[in-house]
Amino acid sequence: MDLLEGLNKEQAEAVRTTEGPLLIIAGAGSGKTRVLTHRAAYLIAEKGVEPWHILAVTFTNKAAGEMRERISSLVGHGSEAMWVATFHSTCVRILRRYADRIGRPNDFTIYDSDDQKTLMRSLIKQKNLDAKMFKERTFLNEISAAKNELISCAEYAAGTTGDFRRQRTAEMYELYEKTLEKNNAFDFDDLIMKTVELFRTDKEVLACYQDRFRYIMVDEYQDTNTAQFELVRLLSSSHHNLCVVGDDDQSIYRFRGADITNILNFEHHFPGARVVKLEQNYRSTQTILDAANAVIQNNRGRKSKRLWTENGEGERIVFRSFETAVEEADYVISDIERKVDEGKERYNDQAVLYRTNAQSRLFEEKLVRRGVPYKLIGGVNFYARKEIKDVLAYLKTIESGRDDLSLRRIINVPRRGIGLTTLGKLADYAVENDISLFDALLDADRIPGLGRTAEKIRGFTNQILVLRSRSKAVESVAELIRALLEETGYLAELETEDTEEAEERIENIEELINKAAAFDERSGTEAEQPGGRLSAFLEEVALVADIDSLDESEDYVVLMTMHGAKGLEFHSVYLTGMEDGVFPGIMSIMAENPTDELEEERRLCYVGITRAKRHLTLTYARNRMVRGETQAHTVSRFLNEIPPELLTEAVKKKRTEEMREAFPARRAPKRAAPTLPFALQSPAPKNFPGEKAKAGLDYGVGDRVSHGRFGEGTVRSIVEGGRDYEVTVDFDEVGVKKMFAAFARLEKV
Repeated sequence: MDLLEGLNKEQAEAVRTTEGPLLIIAGAGSGKTRVLTHRAAYLIAEKGVEPWHILAVTFTNKAAGEMRERISSLVGHGSEAMWVATFHSTCVRILRRYADRIGRPNDFTIYDSDDQKTLMRSLIKQKNLDAKMFKERTFLNEISAAKNELISCAEYAAGTTGDFRRQRTAEMYELYEKTLEKNNAFDFDDLIMKTVELFRTDKEVLACYQDRFRYIMVDEYQDTNTAQFELVRLLSSSHHNLCVVGDDDQSIYRFRGADITNILNFEHHFPGARVVKLEQNYRSTQTILDAANAVIQNNRGRKSKRLWTENGEGERIVFRSFETAVEEADYVISDIERKVDEGKERYNDQAVLYRTNAQSRLFEEKLVRRGVPYKLIGGVNFYARKEIKDVLAYLKTIESGRDDLSLRRIINVPRRGIGLTTLGKLADYAVENDISLFDALLDADRIPGLGRTAEKIRGFTNQILVLRSRSKAVESVAELIRALLEETGYLAELETEDTEEAEERIENIEELINKAAAFDERSGTEAEQPGGRLSAFLEEVALVADIDSLDESEDYVVLMTMHGAKGLEFHSVYLTGMEDGVFPGIMSIMAENPTDELEEERRLCYVGITRAKRHLTLTYARNRMVRGETQAHTVSRFLNEIPPELLTEAVKKKRTEEMREAFPARRAPKRAAPTLPFALQSPAPKNFPGEKAKAGLDYGVGDRVSHGRFGEGTVRSIVEGGRDYEVTVDFDEVGVKKMFAAFARLEKV
């Protein structure tokens, strides 16, 4: 087989370049997966590289599976020895073997985001902090950001001098880490951070994997963070055969810690690197690509490239404007139905994309009322549902019993009469004796004050020990789940409820059993890692991404955010909510450094546009309900960057002209009065139209003023509000804003 056959000139060059660092700039739809798979096959078939010397890293399990299958079809037997996996899966395999080298047991548990939130809530309560003031998500975001930058809790604490908020976070970071270690658990960020720690501290282990992985390929390199960059750098620093594939124009995960400079500065980080650009697009029409090129060229922080295609010019992009978001949703769903009724497309050929999850509601309501099948990608993950979390908590407790979080979840599920008071005594005993909570349960007869509850505890621990013994004897995880459901009475309790909700939960559990059965069939007779089959199953479940739930064979309309759509493609795409303040979001417009934020938003727009293969529709609503108030918006600046000749309906007005004309329309919908702090509320506010405001203000109604973040605007009203004046300003760029004069610091222009 000629592995270069069917490749264009640049693709073939990337495949043949096997030695030394290589950066492949792969524009949207340019066939990067084809290049990666052919390059791996070329290394094996033409260069004689042993498959086990190749590591290919992706960002999703779905992408890893597809790559593995394609390579296997190209080279056949032996390709299964390659490591094709996500960053997290790769690190788990390494830590399962060598975590003990950094002082942690190899049979650790992996905490997902729900586990993390549950743990952090308990720690906030343990520290007697006000849960309304100190949110678990805020602490977890800070800790995650630190771990992505490879900053330990000690290093984080050292940089908090004089900052109370960061000092409090440092305390919680330290407590969080100690609790994770006590529970023998890693969170997702730990998987990479701890692997980097292992490589930095144990040169023998690092040398082992450097020799193992002589050729490394990394997909979606623009989405890597500091920890991932360092992991790749360490692994490739011996043989230097590092190939990364990515597109800086599709770097949209800055909020998750992705660092676009990793790809922009690749040649600096890896001297002597060769760069190959893939600019021929195989997905979209030239009209769609021209729109994408026109938008993204407004970014300064990018590598120059321009997508082109041989697919033909295609039809113009549909642009539709509406008075309200309700009208927008009605049009989109009607248009989807029309295409299906006319036999032009199936439901699963079409996707509705939006900037934020909250925008899905109107589309869902319309779809439900019209009986159109749809799937919301990015909703509640299957593995986050209560009954699934319960069963998995049982499995984790059966596996080792060291995970206190899982044990707390199921000790009284189904109800056994083991209450919070008893659990508190058990927890105190565990702390006093420096043992796990499960070990404390085993010592229940020795703990004073438990009384008859000790017998109930003994019944629970006996169940777990019997199931643990059974887990080592049986070869089927599915069989073990059925056994625990029967032994614990969990399934019987749901069946007794005899409600639709209970029936749905039973169906979800049955689906988990199906998942386990498929795992059993796929994994053969032996599990590769320490801990055996059950440990391998729990690891696989923990690493599942929500995007992996998209089944392209089923016929339903897909609803998802533009972030979630990355890596996917559809015949027809509807980009909705194309308004300033929605997309780009108001936080990006108002940011202290709006250039970086707006460039990220523009990259997201580029990603959204390039998901479309044949038909692209852009919609905009002049009025949209946001946080309970109807707000008027101007058309997105990104729409103005698309040449008018590419659109069916031109965006006729310049943004500044439209804003001046839109003011009456913005005042038409009555907004609810803002809720003020009690001290600032006044029972009888007085309006001062046409007057100079008191309290030393040098501007009045009708004057032009300037704001440090919102720019210039016109004062529309000044209202006395107790201790301060409420000033309403119609800003040129962001529309109408109400603010208190003392905080606004407006300056007359």
